[in-house]
Amino acid sequence: MIEAAEVQHLATLSRLELTEQEQGDLLHDLNKMLGYFQKLQELDTEGVPEMQRPVHLVNVLRADEPGEMFDRRTVTDLAPEHQDGFIRVPRTVEG
Repeated sequence: MIEAAEVQHLATLSRLELTEQEQGDLLHDLNKMLGYFQKLQELDTEGVPEMQRPVHLVNVLRADEPGEMFDRRTVTDLAPEHQDGFIRVPRTVEG
């Protein structure tokens, strides 16, 4: 089971400022979740096949095959902004 000091350590690592009440609630909730996992550990799963997904899915995507390409002029003409044959996009990284 998890102890109060471990909850405080997790909060520090997560950069969370928790009140005493919130720490107590979190401690209770985490121990409750771990209790469920302990119950699951007790189940006999011998002979039960592993399951990746609860629903059997089939990939319905087409094969990735190269097709006709647009010429550069068409693509840049469709872009909201372009310059010197390149598409201009907003800066996403500072620096």
